[in-house]
Amino acid sequence: MKFLDEVEIEAASGRGGDGVVHWRREKFVPRGGPDGGDGGRGGDVVFQATRDRNTLLHLRYASRLAAEPGKAGAGGLKTGASGRDLVVEVPVGTVVRDAETGAPRADLDRDGIVWVALRGGRGGRGNASYATSTNRAPTEHEPGEPGQEARFLLELKLLADVGLVGLPNAGKSTLISRISAARPRIADYPFTTLEPQLGVVRYGDPRDPSSFVVADIPGLVEGAHAGAGLGHRFLRHVERTRLLLHLVSLSSSDSPDPPERRFEVVDAELAAFDPALAARPQIVVLTKADTGTPEEAESVAARFRDLGHEVSVVSAVTGQGLDGLVNAVARAISGLDRERGGSR
Repeated sequence: MKFLDEVEIEAASGRGGDGVVHWRREKFVPRGGPDGGDGGRGGDVVFQATRDRNTLLHLRYASRLAAEPGKAGAGGLKTGASGRDLVVEVPVGTVVRDAETGAPRADLDRDGIVWVALRGGRGGRGNASYATSTNRAPTEHEPGEPGQEARFLLELKLLADVGLVGLPNAGKSTLISRISAARPRIADYPFTTLEPQLGVVRYGDPRDPSSFVVADIPGLVEGAHAGAGLGHRFLRHVERTRLLLHLVSLSSSDSPDPPERRFEVVDAELAAFDPALAARPQIVVLTKADTGTPEEAESVAARFRDLGHEVSVVSAVTGQGLDGLVNAVARAISGLDRERGGSR
């Protein structure tokens, strides 16, 4: 299924049904009074988050969505049926914005959460509602109120505990494929990952394992926050993560720059997109350790540790350091849970 994380739609709630003018006519009742019923209420437009969807693709061609209008009233004091609500299912993590101003309207970040975006119009009153002691034969009635209309921009932000960031070819796709069941496309050219990937990493007791969710986004290049490369489109997907794994390749064939410079490029892009991202806890993951000697890898790791970073040295090809990395991530997440006074 193609991944789609942004879509604009137009939505309208239902118009209220009209009230009616009607007169009571029954055998042996020579002076029947007004009995025109009220119109039914128009349907609402409701957004509901569900884990049954993981993309906005189903809304790509839904240019206009409308709830059902209310039905008109009827004689015998019968109220018209209310219009059915339009329930728009979206993936958990969807942010609903005003399409014109960009202002956030709702953040649907939990399974089952519901937001009523547009209220249906109220049904009009029938002539029976106008009857008084001095006006026993009213002919007045009300039309139903119109519904509401608006344009919404839907943005999906993936919900994950851990976000993988790094330059193209840093080894993010290979890493997530080794520590989880995710199967992203892997090749030795930039921008192999063209859309975010999610993987669930399980650890601990095999009979009752704990787990965390990892999000892999396309590689970042210098200037990504301003539109260069592909990663800028997907930086929103690491906004919700609590921990970043910052992957830096140890292979000199991936970039002529030293590892510290590669780290600085990505960190600067995170800060330019959202300063809070650069301030998020990070573990530096030195990848492709199999391309050099253990002494060379340890030398680079020591330089990062001197800068105050927690470091893991791994090779997704040989499996070196992967168990240690998973355990380090688990400890970090557990520490974050304790800091916020709760558990997952």
